[in-house]
Amino acid sequence: MWKNKLLVCMLSLLLGWNLPATGQDSIRFSLLTCAPGPEIYALFGHTAIRYENFDRKIDLVFNYGMFSFNTPNFIMRFVKGETDYQLGIVPFRYFEAEYALRGSDVYQQELNLTQTEKEDLLHRLERNYLPENRTYRYNYFYDNCTTRARDRIEQSIAGQVVYGDSLNGRTYRSVVHEFTSGAEWSEFGIDLCLGKEADEEITQRQQMFSPFYMKHYASQARIVDAEGKTRPLVLAETKIVQGEPVEEVPEFPLSPMACASLFLLLCVLMAWGQWKTAKAYWGWTAFLLLSQGVAGCIIAFLFFFSIHPTVGSNWMLMWLNPLPLCYLPVLVYREIKGKKDYYHWVNLVYLTLFIAIVPLCGQKINLTVLPLALGLLVNSAAYVLVWKKKQ
Repeated sequence: MWKNKLLVCMLSLLLGWNLPATGQDSIRFSLLTCAPGPEIYALFGHTAIRYENFDRKIDLVFNYGMFSFNTPNFIMRFVKGETDYQLGIVPFRYFEAEYALRGSDVYQQELNLTQTEKEDLLHRLERNYLPENRTYRYNYFYDNCTTRARDRIEQSIAGQVVYGDSLNGRTYRSVVHEFTSGAEWSEFGIDLCLGKEADEEITQRQQMFSPFYMKHYASQARIVDAEGKTRPLVLAETKIVQGEPVEEVPEFPLSPMACASLFLLLCVLMAWGQWKTAKAYWGWTAFLLLSQGVAGCIIAFLFFFSIHPTVGSNWMLMWLNPLPLCYLPVLVYREIKGKKDYYHWVNLVYLTLFIAIVPLCGQKINLTVLPLALGLLVNSAAYVLVWKKKQ
């Protein structure tokens, strides 16, 4: 307990808390919105809170987006949705340099707060920075760096924040797509993991999980006090960091659709070869089952065990699941023994039903999935035709 009190005292001295100020303008809080970066975790931008005390020459950034790749079992915890983030405090000059070097612009929205509200916000941020409070369970859609900053600001205001008109027709997936339009492989991977819930229309407040949606709504918001008086939430908006030009790291030269189309073509050629020779290429089939099963293990794990939002309603589980991997030893055994294998008959019907159900399931499916499923269907059809030809 005494350590926490000591930390509070030290932090209070650092931030200028409870120290006399020359006037309301000596303290300024701003909402910072950072443009996307090249890494997948930075594709959607970032939000932070800037605190300036001009009398004491303090300029700090409260950042709810701090995490470490060196955390034990980071990858497993990330897949399960158990990633912990922290509130960090960094000097603005370091924050500015980081985003400038990354090539990301930073936009500042000065908050129109009273002196009391500024002190209350500082107090809340200060308490959030205590060791027992600074860590939180990160959730990309529901509890992230943007929603945390928004909530702390709203809690400090003596009144209600009323936002402007909502942008209709938005879903979690559509908002994500706005920021992955230039990263096709990242978009494809995300689409495979998100389920039907990601395609349901979301409210204005839910849209604020995205930093730039938060910026848009903040610019139109007004504060209504107990007497009904209103004032804008944002006093002024400026771009305070101009990202330096950086060399873009190219993605894989072929798009996911191009690769999937080539896969389908290869499956057709392999099917033609099997028909021509009246011989099933069971090694090729084993490779397909292995690939499908490994991918299915990831989708199934997310579906059944992960607490990530929307992944528990994913129709991709119909064709990407561990069953092909479990069946692989049976396939090899039956091929070695020369026994008839009914898996391909079942798979032929099953994949046909999946392709037919896709437009009706209510989940927006990445079109790259279709040539992949068709390739597996063609391979099973080839096996059935070869077996009948032998007879």
